[in-house]
Amino acid sequence: MSICFRGPDGGPGTEEAPVTTTRPDAEVLCCPPLAEHALSEAEAERLAGVIAALADPVRLRIFSIIASQDETCSCNLEGPLAKSQPTISHHTHKLAAAGLITGEKRGRWTWWRAVPEQLAALGAALGAVGAGPTAADAG
Repeated sequence: MSICFRGPDGGPGTEEAPVTTTRPDAEVLCCPPLAEHALSEAEAERLAGVIAALADPVRLRIFSIIASQDETCSCNLEGPLAKSQPTISHHTHKLAAAGLITGEKRGRWTWWRAVPEQLAALGAALGAVGAGPTAADAG
């Protein structure tokens, strides 16, 4: 089995949107649960890229703020995070490159939305970890 990538419409392409600030190759990750089989090198690299984007505490907080709302303006992230706009921009672009958020430029600011399919795919990949029999089950 392999990790595949698909666009928001389920196809292999990327959605054309002139104001979208995500990378055109940021597509939805899909893979079987980690406990089902050993990952290939390519699968591990792709999955690690998404996990790495969330491994930073600032990015994890940004993602949680964005994911908890329909959409969030970059201008509304400075206060809760106590970070400068350039720092927020750096982190939102890392999250966008991993396909976790998508942004739309409106005037001076970018409005961000979570990509629920990417989060669901990540959850599915990690969901079965540790779900196997435990030592307590054996005894």
